[in-house]
Amino acid sequence: MGYFVEVEPRVKIYVEDVGSGEPIVLIHGWPVNHQMFEYQTSMLPKYGYRCISIDIRGFGQSDKPWYGYSYDRLSDDVRTVIDGLQLERVRLIGFSVGGAIAIRYMARHSGRKVAQLILLGAASPSFTKRPDFPYGNTVNDVDALIEQTTVNRPQMIEDFGQKFFFSPITESFRSWFQLLGLQASSHGTIAVAESLRDEDLRQDLNKILVPTTLLHGVKDKICPYTLALATHKGIPGSVLVPFEKSGHGLFYDEREKCNELILKALRGLQTTK
Repeated sequence: MGYFVEVEPRVKIYVEDVGSGEPIVLIHGWPVNHQMFEYQTSMLPKYGYRCISIDIRGFGQSDKPWYGYSYDRLSDDVRTVIDGLQLERVRLIGFSVGGAIAIRYMARHSGRKVAQLILLGAASPSFTKRPDFPYGNTVNDVDALIEQTTVNRPQMIEDFGQKFFFSPITESFRSWFQLLGLQASSHGTIAVAESLRDEDLRQDLNKILVPTTLLHGVKDKICPYTLALATHKGIPGSVLVPFEKSGHGLFYDEREKCNELILKALRGLQTTK
């Protein structure tokens, strides 16, 4: 079932709601939308979970206002969805920038209604290098993505997709994945890239007080594995599991392993390699 939740006047967020049971809220990555989770949301309801996948503003079927693409505002949208649906004991799953938004939610809203956090290839704690943080991408790398978006967004999405997966994918899958990115607005794509470039989550990490599992591809060319190490170090009691045969798209590169470990984490079982 799909529907819209109004997060502020004249701005509605699209939500795909599948299954019943304990609620899972999923936040997608840049520059795609909630459909990237189809290999998870087609599995988890079988085990008694209700999957609530959000298209963040500017992407997928959500409204595409000119404004509101900071991590603060995006995390506020997540809170409005959680509160609007009257969810309790949420399992929050964030991929890439969705992981960054989930972290900001946990810090900004004191983990409101969230019982567990799962981060997949998270763009955390800083997507770009800083004077005291030598990991991640350069500001120039992100500026180049933004510039290409303004000139030829379809080509940018295709080029970005070439770095996304470590395992071979079919042309039909590649075309489908590119289409997810084309459903976004150009200005939203640029604005979230600017947030990726500029935002810093290092002070947010120690505010996360729920069980947290990090799954991250060792071959990740978009959010390097060193980011996962830094995020793991900053979140008290977190568990980090490396995916040796995955790039950024670990949810598909090692789909069975990813699904198995998400399910184990949800069930409260110990996560192992």
